[in-house]
Amino acid sequence: LGYIWSVMNPLLTMLVLTIVFSTFFRFDIDNYPVYLLTGNVIFGFFSAATSGAVGSIVYNGALLKKTYVPKQIFVYSKVTSAFVDFGFSLIALIGIMIFTEAEFSPVNLLFVIPALEVYIFSIGVGLFLAQANVFFRDVQYLYGILITILTYLTPLFYPASILPANIYSVIENLNPLFNYVYQFRECLYLNVGLSIENVQTGFIWAFCSVIIGGFFFHKNQNKFILFI
Repeated sequence: LGYIWSVMNPLLTMLVLTIVFSTFFRFDIDNYPVYLLTGNVIFGFFSAATSGAVGSIVYNGALLKKTYVPKQIFVYSKVTSAFVDFGFSLIALIGIMIFTEAEFSPVNLLFVIPALEVYIFSIGVGLFLAQANVFFRDVQYLYGILITILTYLTPLFYPASILPANIYSVIENLNPLFNYVYQFRECLYLNVGLSIENVQTGFIWAFCSVIIGGFFFHKNQNKFILFI
């Protein structure tokens, strides 16, 4: 199916989750399909980007042994590929917005800001995970579990309002995806524009991840050849 799957996957996921959480759990959320898909699309971008990046060095070990290639390019390629898939997923989102008669406004175009934040954040996380997975191959499996945990710690299919105040505060401050999902929904679901504070926080998380991930990647990249 190629890139068609990038459109079908979020649509099918949305359909299943909409049936489950609108029928059985009955979350009272206006235009639940758009609420669900806006969260799922941006979170799915991060998940695909970082899950692809974690094994990017190990899987290209044969190439690294034969010729010199800037090692970080494998991480960049995985994150950028996920970004392209994200662009196709937006087609599905726009289609659902039209079908459900959601409101469109110029504010919607601001979605590029949280998308850019997630792209930068994913590069930083990807660099850290890729270098760690060279030395500890279990990282790729443990990260799969972490992504599952983050799925439930991020209000993708449930309203954040159902969380107790103390848990809400912890998740809001310690889970960067909470902020990115909220910003994305501000643009495309709530049509209220972006909070400057949320944008600043999002870029701080993004650039900190690049600094930390880049530091460890640069520090250890010359050792990769010994472990792959």
